[in-house]
Amino acid sequence: MNRKTFLKKVVQISVLGAFPGLYSWQVEPFWVEFVKRKLPVKNLPQALEGKILMQISDLHVGTRFDWNFLIDSFQKAKQYNPDFVVYTGDFVNHGTLQEQEDLKKVMENCVLGSLATFGILGNHDYGENWKDTECSEKVCDTLTNSGITMLKNEQQESCGLHFIGLEDLWSPQFQPLKVMKEYDSSKANIVLCHNPDACDLDIWNGYQGWILSGHTHGGQCRIPGIITPILPVKNKDYVSGAIDLKDGRMLYINRALGHSFQIRFMVRPEITVFTLTQA
Repeated sequence: MNRKTFLKKVVQISVLGAFPGLYSWQVEPFWVEFVKRKLPVKNLPQALEGKILMQISDLHVGTRFDWNFLIDSFQKAKQYNPDFVVYTGDFVNHGTLQEQEDLKKVMENCVLGSLATFGILGNHDYGENWKDTECSEKVCDTLTNSGITMLKNEQQESCGLHFIGLEDLWSPQFQPLKVMKEYDSSKANIVLCHNPDACDLDIWNGYQGWILSGHTHGGQCRIPGIITPILPVKNKDYVSGAIDLKDGRMLYINRALGHSFQIRFMVRPEITVFTLTQA
């Protein structure tokens, strides 16, 4: 191999080696995927058959990525004309005063359902060490002013569909039995629960139906079928997508729209577009 050929191969190897890093930093974190799937719900009113329920999770408004990406994604999401929208937690990253102000700018453009919009909090919405209830209340105020009904260990009905919202598992406000002991199994129910690890606790009172979660970000970087190196859950089966819990409950984990850090590889940011159907 002469010098010219050697240098050419060095350049080729350098380019090939740099591409995955550049892609995972500047491309995939801003390449939102609209995941479309059916959501079969028991006791769903006939009038809601075919209606669109959109799940948006884990915005993480902060300084770790350009949050204008969130606003752009909201504009694309509005084209689906969702009937229901649910936000499943982690609206801010640390809950600083600047993040609270930036969240207001982002949520001025938020996606709202034509019938109803609900939200729950995640651990990051509780600020440092997930204990700052003053931070969480400020987040709630911003979201309420944006047109989102916040559910804090509460349930609310809209057009015959009952939304049950749990507080975050790691927060000081997690009191799931407060609402789960009162749910009506003869109704059409959907549970919103930020951290999927809560699925393994004895809190469900015989609930059967869908649980919509976030929190994991799908690991943000993974090689499917081989490795997902970082998952912030005890149950490492809780990565992303639909999971049959084998007891009448179905879990769906959204891969998150925002990022803990601006890096994703084979885990594109997600907005889920569910079509409601009779179970």
